[in-house]
Amino acid sequence: MKLFSSVKDVNNLQQFVDDALALKQNPFAYQSLGKNKTLGLVFLNPSLRTRLSTQKAALNLGMNVMIMNMDKEGWALETEDGVVMNGSTVEHIREAAAVMGEYCDILGLRSFPKLHSREEDYSEGLFNKFVKFCGVPVVSLESATLHPLQSFTDLITIQETWKTSSLSGRVGEGLPKVVLAWAPHVKALPQAVPNSFAEWMSRAQKEGMLDFTIAHPEGYELAEQFTDGAKINHNLEEALQGADYVYVKNWSSYKEYGKVLTYPDGWMLNNEKLSPTNSAKVMHCLPVRRDLELAAEVLDGPNSLVIQEAGNRVWAAQTVLKEMLKNS
Repeated sequence: MKLFSSVKDVNNLQQFVDDALALKQNPFAYQSLGKNKTLGLVFLNPSLRTRLSTQKAALNLGMNVMIMNMDKEGWALETEDGVVMNGSTVEHIREAAAVMGEYCDILGLRSFPKLHSREEDYSEGLFNKFVKFCGVPVVSLESATLHPLQSFTDLITIQETWKTSSLSGRVGEGLPKVVLAWAPHVKALPQAVPNSFAEWMSRAQKEGMLDFTIAHPEGYELAEQFTDGAKINHNLEEALQGADYVYVKNWSSYKEYGKVLTYPDGWMLNNEKLSPTNSAKVMHCLPVRRDLELAAEVLDGPNSLVIQEAGNRVWAAQTVLKEMLKNS
């Protein structure tokens, strides 16, 4: 594996999940793989779980880790070719990425969208140029449109807690029903997490691992390239009927790009709304705004998986890094 930016970079989805769960049982089994290897983590935006979990994953594999917060510590980057750099940018991504590749065996990059131009954000220009010029394997730590480490984690968590987990060997009762539920927010948020979750769950549905529904108000449709095969419902109560997992996340409009549209009341998940589910487990990528996106009574209650989910970020990252190290 030379690149991890989407579920498309994974050949065998079930095996990938099983590998992660095996690593969770034996975290230091592959320490020799990373000996004398260096992981560079490059952040253009804030991070808590992604930074700490990926760093821990690398240490479990015996790697050295270097972290660069480009937004605070680095030079202002120019990403366009053919421009005279007589403005605020100091270093071109061609040199910056190439130099980082000289120092590191694997690089991770996080960069959020600006939410001004859909064409610009969805071209993934910054991420793709970084991959092109750095010359080493790259892990997406979240890009303008996708957050694959988070979605891999989510699938790991679903399989780990579902009675049909292939690793558990138990006999289950059908496929888990997974619902991605839009939630309110005070500002426009990117579509990266829901895009990625939809892409991974749609792939998992096609491979017979689960049943997938997306619930959101009208106007908040995600890009169709990420929702192929998913059922779409504009009524939250209907979508939640019989759900086994509810993944709560806000996102801004894709069609009216980056805008927060008007929406009907009743889209924040609370215990009452969980009543028609199969006592569904509730997930969120974090950070979460309590009693705005998700009721505190749910977060603090027995249905919440958010902490276990966050803990599984380590095994998602470690699985990806292990595959990259094996191929190197």
